[in-house]
Amino acid sequence: MQAEIYHLFHSGTAIRIKNKLLIFDYYEDEPAAQKGIKSSLEKGVIRKESFKNIDQAFVFVSHGHHDHYNKVIFDWEKYCDQVTYILDSGIELNANLKNKKKLYQLEKDEKLSLENIDLKTYGSTDEGVSFLVEIDQLSIFHAGDLNWWNWKKFSKKVQKREEREYKREVDKLKGKKIDIAFVPVDPRLEEYYYLAGEYFIDLIKPALFIPLHFADNYEITKFFRERFNSNQTRVAAITERGEKIIYTKKSFD
Repeated sequence: MQAEIYHLFHSGTAIRIKNKLLIFDYYEDEPAAQKGIKSSLEKGVIRKESFKNIDQAFVFVSHGHHDHYNKVIFDWEKYCDQVTYILDSGIELNANLKNKKKLYQLEKDEKLSLENIDLKTYGSTDEGVSFLVEIDQLSIFHAGDLNWWNWKKFSKKVQKREEREYKREVDKLKGKKIDIAFVPVDPRLEEYYYLAGEYFIDLIKPALFIPLHFADNYEITKFFRERFNSNQTRVAAITERGEKIIYTKKSFD
């Protein structure tokens, strides 16, 4: 089984699996200035051509912060007949959106089974939820804002609470075999940028780890990869918006 993964900026990512497209936390809708690139996914944006040969699309929003949620996602129904929206329950929607047949709003620790896809929500250490998705024999985790927020400005007591709350949520995943994990590696945390990723890799051991929540500081993903890449967990270093990563699940996994 193979997945094509596209970095869409910050925490946004698209995953193409056969004729299905999964999109998480889409935010920046302006294309990057790259010459000679025709594919919209390889520009890091979602456009009509992104849905070429796609029969089903699943759009996830972990919470309503501006850097994780862009209402343009609801325009994508013009390009694909089968779009399912799965949103955090805290996102406020108007009556028209609430009445969509293929829109679901979930709180943490909820399960949802649809045609060809099963998912469960976990908590966050900020707002909203994180997602564990099972589709076509692949297991994908997207953390949203679930992070070890060890801000220097916090007191030691608050820092310990942040650590405890992050570990509590990640510990719920212990024993699960995760193929692809997207977890924040936030450079604003300075020397503590790696804490969430290190803990996640040590405990969960995903086959592929992809950093999130770093805006345009691509260098931080290189630092993280140099530190934590291993034979057990491959760590992706992202160099630009729209970068394509291929994940192939081995037959004996």
